[in-house]
Amino acid sequence: MKSAFQFSNLCGTVYRHGNVVFSPDGDSIYSPVGNRLSIFDLVRNTSTTLPFETRKPIARIALSPANTAIVLVADEDGRALLVNTKRRSVLAHMNFKQPLRDAQFSHDGKHLAVTHGAQVQVWRTPSHLAREFAPFVLHRTYTGHFDDVLSIRWTKDSRFFITTSKDMTARLYSLNQVEGFRPKTFTGHRDAVINAFFSKDERTIFTVSRDGACFTWRAKDEDDVATADMDEDDEDGALRSANGFALSKPGSSSSGPDDTVGLTRWGIAEKHYFMQPQTKTVCSVFHPETSLLVVGFSSGVFGLWEMPDFNNIHTLSISQEKISSVAINASGEWLAFGAQKLGQLLVWEWASESYILKQQGHFYDMNTVGYASDGQVAATGGDDGKIKLWNTSSGFCTATFSEHSASVSCIEFAKQGSVLFSASLDGTVRAYDLVRYRNFRTLTSPTPVQFISLAVDPSGEVVCAGSADSFEIYMWSVQTGKLLDILSGHLGPVAGLSFSPSGSGVLASTSWDKSIRLWEVFRTSQSVETFQLNGDGLAIAFSPDGTEVCAASLDGQLTFWNAQDGKQTGVLECRRDISGGRKVDDKVGRRNNAAGACFTTICYSADGACILAGGNSNYVCLYDVRERVLLKRWELTKNLALDGTQDRLDSRRVTEAGNIDLVNDRSDEEDLLPEERMDRSLPGAQRGDLSKRSTRPISRAKCVRFAPTGRSWAAAATSGLLIYSLDEQAAFDPFDLDIDLTPEAVREASRQGESLLALVGACRLGEKPLMAEVYEQTSPSDIALIARQLPLVHLPAVMRLVAERMQPASASPHVEFHLKWIAALFAAHGTEIRARAATDYAPTLRAVQVALNELRANVKKTSDDNLFAMLYVWNGFGQQHHGAGKGPANGISAIGMEIDSL
Repeated sequence: MKSAFQFSNLCGTVYRHGNVVFSPDGDSIYSPVGNRLSIFDLVRNTSTTLPFETRKPIARIALSPANTAIVLVADEDGRALLVNTKRRSVLAHMNFKQPLRDAQFSHDGKHLAVTHGAQVQVWRTPSHLAREFAPFVLHRTYTGHFDDVLSIRWTKDSRFFITTSKDMTARLYSLNQVEGFRPKTFTGHRDAVINAFFSKDERTIFTVSRDGACFTWRAKDEDDVATADMDEDDEDGALRSANGFALSKPGSSSSGPDDTVGLTRWGIAEKHYFMQPQTKTVCSVFHPETSLLVVGFSSGVFGLWEMPDFNNIHTLSISQEKISSVAINASGEWLAFGAQKLGQLLVWEWASESYILKQQGHFYDMNTVGYASDGQVAATGGDDGKIKLWNTSSGFCTATFSEHSASVSCIEFAKQGSVLFSASLDGTVRAYDLVRYRNFRTLTSPTPVQFISLAVDPSGEVVCAGSADSFEIYMWSVQTGKLLDILSGHLGPVAGLSFSPSGSGVLASTSWDKSIRLWEVFRTSQSVETFQLNGDGLAIAFSPDGTEVCAASLDGQLTFWNAQDGKQTGVLECRRDISGGRKVDDKVGRRNNAAGACFTTICYSADGACILAGGNSNYVCLYDVRERVLLKRWELTKNLALDGTQDRLDSRRVTEAGNIDLVNDRSDEEDLLPEERMDRSLPGAQRGDLSKRSTRPISRAKCVRFAPTGRSWAAAATSGLLIYSLDEQAAFDPFDLDIDLTPEAVREASRQGESLLALVGACRLGEKPLMAEVYEQTSPSDIALIARQLPLVHLPAVMRLVAERMQPASASPHVEFHLKWIAALFAAHGTEIRARAATDYAPTLRAVQVALNELRANVKKTSDDNLFAMLYVWNGFGQQHHGAGKGPANGISAIGMEIDSL
């Protein structure tokens, strides 16, 4: 069993906090998910989570217009990462030492403007081509505001930018010194100005304040300028002549055309109001090409206005909670909304009034996860009582079931058929048909109980659930829905259940009464065998062959039992493996911190060689079953906003009043409505809404499961559904298809000798059997030509196909044929493969290397066997002649020497 699992994707959570941003081409959207960054491809319908992590949850994202692969990601403390999204690597680190309210790249991509409290800092953008010791160079610090700066917007020529602040003003600055220019102040708002925008021709400026006011600013006439010079208290809020710069009309000969924005005398032309009572304006965005203004409100309502006429196009409600962030794509057709409290991400096409994307994670914690038999679908259950189905390839939620009225505690898929079972604290076990997506069976107990464990027979006909309060196991028939039996005997909550995969009808259960019981449930006279544990039983699992049972107990041990003869085969002491990660309010020393560490969820691998375990810790461990050793340990997250992610606490954060991280300064709640500031959570609550409970969320793995294929595993953790995989799967691209591209057309092209056309068509269809069929029918004399003409987009798929055909499992005898393909592909595309060997082609090259190593080992073994057989034959022939008096022939010795030389 391999242990080289790497982080692959993050499902179960689509948006947490911060701003959402469209890519420059408008096909993808960037969404912060905790301390990770997810990219949702709206055209190909896939989602990808980048492997890097920030120290705290991401608060700001900025994309470079000049280079679409460069992204700045900043966390809540102002620590930022400059990332290359195409290479999935971090280019530079930077600590801005204050939280960033906004960060914007200039349009030419050469400068980066960030908020720094009441100041604005402009930095030179680091080069993405060369590695530098100090990549961030400060260009200039701009002052003038008296409160926190909220937003920054650049002009098209990147010579000026406008900022807005909580001090109810906006200010216009220049990047470099401009003759006759001084920073201009835009006043007149009665609340914090959240955004300012330039029109397409940059002759108009729009400012939006939190109280729902939108002001339009234009250049003032000379008569108005003279009046403003005489009247110091003019209500338009424009700058007075005391600023000391020469007045000039836009486009006059005294100033260059690039300085028009800076030397314009701005004044209020119009005042508009959104008229949304009892709400605050939370976010806004402007599309200059279409003059479309999009505003999100704290009531979950968003509106579209056509500027500068302020014509209301739409006013719609998409949520009952506050809209935290809004973005618009390059064409102005799609709008993206993020709702922090609901964890919701929406993409709306306003012209057709339809959803392009509508995704939402679990409202509370995620408790359990299960894999379907094909490994393509993962189901999760949460404290919100919902069950969500996730496509592991695309990362999107495909269905949501909300029939449960309480927390979902356990999920199991039937081995045969598309049926999903779930157990909940509401006292029901429900069966879902994944073909029609409906709840077709609801199983209940005679008296109300809370179910905390679940097991399904391999045939899918019988389902069992363990209770937390009556200490009994209930068994139902799926076909009739009737209660078959109630298994009694445990003296504590039944924490784990597992059916034997061999189909023998043996049910294993473990309980808090420190025991394991094996029930033969299908016999008329049920026999029960009891094993004793050293601690309270928390989880149990059968090996894939049904011969071994593993149980996790409260004392931090993994105990292995032989299910056939009832003998204990081994014990693993795991406290030191799972220990680590101290809470900010811990009073226990670091050495004693492992005393309460234990596993609460375990799962065997597909081949039964390893066992995966997780629990109330930031680590997931993989053990070798035969050798009883730890193979690898994964750290789930490095998010310092969660408890249990640091092995050592920082003594500098501890004061006389306690840890400073426990102090809520409520700096981010001053903008909330009175009803939003109310904290209705119970003191010390460990479950529920993560954003409102009075204790910090703890990083832990509530459930771990191996995929049936054995190539990946998933963990339902505090930060979401983390998927770790051995390799990356090829994405299916339906945009290369047309109506004439069918499997029959591909086979016909192969029969006519058009091997390249047939191979490319099979790759576009994405059907592996068809690809293998076309590949094997290729003429060896055409391999070099096809390799040279093969499009680069299909190169990884073809290399992966060759590697799979070289495996012994494929039973393909064409060894020389496969080697010719490998040599031709590397000869034709060696430069491209080498340039992307560490990124895009890494999984494919690993597969090719493994195939070549196995082929080499098989060839060497066959050659050695043949060599020894030939030596044995020739030595026996020589002994016969020597016994006849002729002596060993010289020819035999010569042949033996030649064989030795081989």
